[in-house]
Amino acid sequence: MTHPNDVPPSVLLPKLAAELRTRQSVAPPPWAVFVKTGVHKQRAPDQPDWWYLRSASVLRKIYLRGFVGIERLSAEYGGKRDRGSAPYHARTGSRAVLREIVQQLEKSGLVQPYKTRGRRVSPEGQKLLDALSRDVLKGLAEGRPELAKYL
Repeated sequence: MTHPNDVPPSVLLPKLAAELRTRQSVAPPPWAVFVKTGVHKQRAPDQPDWWYLRSASVLRKIYLRGFVGIERLSAEYGGKRDRGSAPYHARTGSRAVLREIVQQLEKSGLVQPYKTRGRRVSPEGQKLLDALSRDVLKGLAEGRPELAKYL
């Protein structure tokens, strides 16, 4: 069985983002054009489809971690704050962006609540990620027979 850890995220995430784009429940809200993804950033993202890529990344992170809450995700998507001549300090990412993404993923049936500990991937989300990982690995294994054992 192919796991999302078996394939590089740089190949898997665009395919997952394209799949999420086809679902009507995952879409950027009107304020997504203006928002920064954290206080450590200077500007809003330049890519027009950044919302779908971030949603794909969040879904993959929830799958790999088992269960995770918004606070943990915001720490994952945080960075270093430039404070001029003072030393850098770690800052968390935008919780509003992550909360909206997780709510949309939950609405689409890919994520489900897990007790009081946050959320985890639903069986439908796990099936989607495993199928896309298998497709990506098949594409990578065409020229490399040593990867065939993971299929």
